[in-house]
Amino acid sequence: MKGFRSQGMMISIQGTSVVKGILFLIFSFILLFTITGAIVSLKPEFRISSSSISNVATNLSGEALVHLLGYENHYFVQGLPESTTKPDYVGAVFKAATNLTLDDPRSFLGRELPGFSIFDGKIIVAGEGTNYTNMPIESPPPLDVLLDERKVATQNVEQAEKPTKPVPPPTMTTGEKKVAYIYHTHSSEAYFPHLKGVDTNNANNARHPEVNVTKVGEMLQQELEARGIGTDIDKTNMDQYIKGKGYNWYQSYKASGEIMASAMSSNKELNYFIDIHRDAHRKEKTTVTINGKSYAKIAFIVGSDNPNIAKNLELANSLHDIFEKKYPGLNRGIFKQGGVGNNGVYNQDKSGNAMLIEFGGVDNNFEELRRTAAAVADVLAEYYWQAEKVDANETNKE
Repeated sequence: MKGFRSQGMMISIQGTSVVKGILFLIFSFILLFTITGAIVSLKPEFRISSSSISNVATNLSGEALVHLLGYENHYFVQGLPESTTKPDYVGAVFKAATNLTLDDPRSFLGRELPGFSIFDGKIIVAGEGTNYTNMPIESPPPLDVLLDERKVATQNVEQAEKPTKPVPPPTMTTGEKKVAYIYHTHSSEAYFPHLKGVDTNNANNARHPEVNVTKVGEMLQQELEARGIGTDIDKTNMDQYIKGKGYNWYQSYKASGEIMASAMSSNKELNYFIDIHRDAHRKEKTTVTINGKSYAKIAFIVGSDNPNIAKNLELANSLHDIFEKKYPGLNRGIFKQGGVGNNGVYNQDKSGNAMLIEFGGVDNNFEELRRTAAAVADVLAEYYWQAEKVDANETNKE
């Protein structure tokens, strides 16, 4: 023990206590770094994560950081475009602290209501009449009786075979090359006008093992090839495939991803991948009249949890612009989906040109869907040939 006298007072320091304190700090730092190292060494699926912090980090753009630095040095913001607006830092901090978003009423009650997670998606581009009350809804898993191929009578199926107006022979073609690939993760999603004797009051009953979205896939294939774009299609009965693999329904995209990956390895020319689905909304929300004719609306779903999200969004935005020009009102919009309780990838990690498109809703018929398939093929063809022309010009410059 050492003693010090200061202004008539004796201060005593126990040497062993100081040593113990230093050792405690050293061991604490060692333990902290050990735990931190163990956490960051884990595979992504086993890591501890915070959705709130992740959302803040994801939505904090480079421009927001530059504006933040600009509070200390105004020269930083001089290089930003004039159209740039200052971020709402107060709102961002409030959202991170409370998990509430003032301009999104879903954040106040959504986590308290069972099943409300289906509305957790985000509208990236809103088409005409689109808002958070009519976002696309995914149909629930089919009942076991449906998985066992319960026979449901069908009607008016011949509508699927009726082509739209003749298309002039394409001036450009991909020849023998198949460059587009169509598949159906939820292949049993069907449409009430072609099912006989089912309760149409419940949208969940719109399912059939054969007369379903694969018919729409066939239409789109025909329309694309009529415009010179070689297209391959997979019509696997996914309910049977999932059951045969021993997968659960939530592993549907894993199952369709296996089929998609096999197609990609078999044909390296495939460049565009289209997963066709059917929305669970009713007809008033999924139908539009264009030039006096009824069309089934579409919607683009982009997974927010895949590495290609920037490319997927760029493609969807480019297609949306063409739709607005040629078929205004047909595209309901672009929706970003992910996070807890959602797949969030949708096989779009396999290609920047992968798309998930909702074709109509439970009440649309094949005549409306055929017109929509022709419109989608028209837009895809315009985008494809324009992209090919740009690639050719860049190659010539090299």
